[in-house]
Amino acid sequence: MGVGMGAGGAVEDSESALMSAVRAGDTDLVRILLHEDRDLDGLETAFCLAIRMRAGRIAQLLLQYGADPGESRREDLLPLSEAVDSGSPALFEALLGHEARSRYTESELLEARDRARHWQVTGVEAELRRRTGSRDGIVRTPVQDDEYTSADEFSLGGMTVRDGHGAILTHVEELLRIRTSFEDLMERALAHAGQDHHTTWSAVTILLAGRCDQVTWSAAAALRTDPDPFHRLFGAEVLRLTHLFDSSDEDAFAGPAVDVFTDWSTEETAPSVLAEVLVALGEHEDLRAQASLLRHVGHPDARVRCAVAQGCISGWRSSPFSGDARTALLRLMTDLDPVVRKTACHTMAGGRDDDPACADALAAALDDPERPVRLAAVHGLALRDDERCVEAARRLGPPQRGSLEEEFYLGEVWRYEWRRDHRSHPSPTTQ
Repeated sequence: MGVGMGAGGAVEDSESALMSAVRAGDTDLVRILLHEDRDLDGLETAFCLAIRMRAGRIAQLLLQYGADPGESRREDLLPLSEAVDSGSPALFEALLGHEARSRYTESELLEARDRARHWQVTGVEAELRRRTGSRDGIVRTPVQDDEYTSADEFSLGGMTVRDGHGAILTHVEELLRIRTSFEDLMERALAHAGQDHHTTWSAVTILLAGRCDQVTWSAAAALRTDPDPFHRLFGAEVLRLTHLFDSSDEDAFAGPAVDVFTDWSTEETAPSVLAEVLVALGEHEDLRAQASLLRHVGHPDARVRCAVAQGCISGWRSSPFSGDARTALLRLMTDLDPVVRKTACHTMAGGRDDDPACADALAAALDDPERPVRLAAVHGLALRDDERCVEAARRLGPPQRGSLEEEFYLGEVWRYEWRRDHRSHPSPTTQ
């Protein structure tokens, strides 16, 4: 996997292993190395290499683990114009991360804005053909741009560009404190409607929700009756995130959100939109919200059932499940869809419910054919101090290397065993 080897066949040192992984573009190995050794030296050097290689996702990982772009010289990095041309928001934002923003003048940011807008308006395919002069077929590949969002990558005539210019434009406008209209931002996002977790859609909805103002709320709420399901999905996501991001003491959007989403859930026909509406309802500790959520436990679309399973816990962590919520979760833990089963197990694990039926359902899930479901069940039993988690964890074996989720789930078993053993053998000072 590109790890540097010494004369004896072992990895030379942490830094050379990390640099080799960055040079190979091996995101998974970079994550493993960063997670397994928090005292790595040379993070800034690795960061500069990732930037020069246009590996934005790796650069973002290095930032998460302590790389400081402010320590890097401009000549060791890409020019801002090339970061824009790449079409990778992860790369562009890594270049401007932390204190590094201050090294770019307003005129440079304005130039970056104009460049991103040109790509966004012209379109990646048209601009690639203009720059290369090639009439060959364009290769289009979906790729992960950062940990949470994706983009499409276009290759033609030796050039490779991602289609995240709308997200770059949104980001640089925010840096310049330019308030783009709701309508223009929505048009920018809808250009990527139907592309799962596209970086431009995500950047726009997060920016609009962060405004937390009545004008944006009203514009998003008006989309509820739009005939286009993508328009409705956009409106629902902005409304949900607006309440989620509102950190004010007044919590002014809580009541309106419950009102809007409760009514919306009774009339929405598009599964993707309904799932977003139900996720929003699950974020409220409100009896009306939960009742509206649970009405859809038998919906034919797995995305909707998954939203129900997820929403049964939100806001109710300090108390046992209601009878209806418990019944719904027990049903969803045996769903035909493995993602629904895993989500239901995870929700059941997080609930403070001592009903024996909950623990027995988690124990039954230990025989699920899917490993992610079994892991969620083991985690839930460990949280309940249920001895059945120990043997189940042994059968699962060690966590897959680099999987933080598996380490988290199985680590709870170790913590249970520690609690159990210390209760059985208290120290002399506690006797």
